[in-house]
Amino acid sequence: MPARVESLASTGMASIPTEYVRPEWERDGSLGDALEEAKKSDQLEGHQIPTVDLKGFDSEDEKERSRCVEGVKEAAVEWGVMHVVNHGIPPELIERVRAAGKGFFDLPVEAKERYANDQSEGKIQGYGSKLANNASGKLEWEDYYFHLIFPPDKVDLSIWPKEPADYTEVMMEFAKQLRVVVTKMLSILSLGLGFEEEEKLEKKLGGMEELLMQMKINYYPRCPQPELALGVEAHTDVSSLSFILHNDVPGLQVFHGGRWVNARLVPDSLIVHVGDTLEILSNGRYKSILHRGLVNKEKVRISWAVFCEPPKEKIVLEPLAELVAEGSPAKYPPRTFAQHVQHKLFKKAQAQAQVQAQAGVHIPEAIQT
Repeated sequence: MPARVESLASTGMASIPTEYVRPEWERDGSLGDALEEAKKSDQLEGHQIPTVDLKGFDSEDEKERSRCVEGVKEAAVEWGVMHVVNHGIPPELIERVRAAGKGFFDLPVEAKERYANDQSEGKIQGYGSKLANNASGKLEWEDYYFHLIFPPDKVDLSIWPKEPADYTEVMMEFAKQLRVVVTKMLSILSLGLGFEEEEKLEKKLGGMEELLMQMKINYYPRCPQPELALGVEAHTDVSSLSFILHNDVPGLQVFHGGRWVNARLVPDSLIVHVGDTLEILSNGRYKSILHRGLVNKEKVRISWAVFCEPPKEKIVLEPLAELVAEGSPAKYPPRTFAQHVQHKLFKKAQAQAQVQAQAGVHIPEAIQT
């Protein structure tokens, strides 16, 4: 079992262990203290992750609905990520979600270890730290808690934290309300692809009974050398959609327009990522964007990521037939979700090649695949 990052950070060390130091090719000018990088971004105009207001989709005014659909579509096509406001989840519930997650990580490490997962046994749900099973062989500066939150009949409440006392109640209510937002986003994105049937993508992904929502609470302790470390290394999400909450501490970066862009803090918003699964179904129209997480010296960052995933074996992922034509052939071969997770080739090789081309550095072949 790896040492918990929280425990390492609490020792007051001045330098991080070598297993957390990122490779030289990855330590470009944009890898630094998240708080300092955010200050730089605040001074820049333009080239920011778009913000989309979902309120218009519920309007009886067709022009308002169309404007909302167009905004989401444009963000999904051009960026693959967006801030969404007026999503319908009450601020009071979001604050309770934040408090419940923080409450768990405020427990002593010994108490959290009672919920430890065992990746070697395939038990991925629970409290954990990243193993060095990636191509770089490096660890990430984070601990986490990972568990399924929807649908209710597939949830194993026995592995959920018993502390704080309202954790289960809060997360179940959040899952129920977020599932409404998932349906709304998939409806909008279906219309954005030109389908008259709003339920097109939802049905293709398994519907209310089969589409899974997996929550990962990421805990990023203070880091004495943030210019050498990453909270989460560069990756694209395998999900269809990912929804992100945070504790108002910056750290998310997305790779867009040939450079890393720092995500601003937009009040009362959810960050929504397009994942690989939607890129496949849309035949590449919607983009699954490369992103990573920075750390900082001063503040603990916590983020709540919910990944919406189709069933592993029941559905074959491939471009929707209506989006394949003579001038627009299928860009991705048919795969089950499990097969895509296993290979993870189509996007990572392309994205890492982009970074290599822009940075002018050599990326080992193992990283590209």
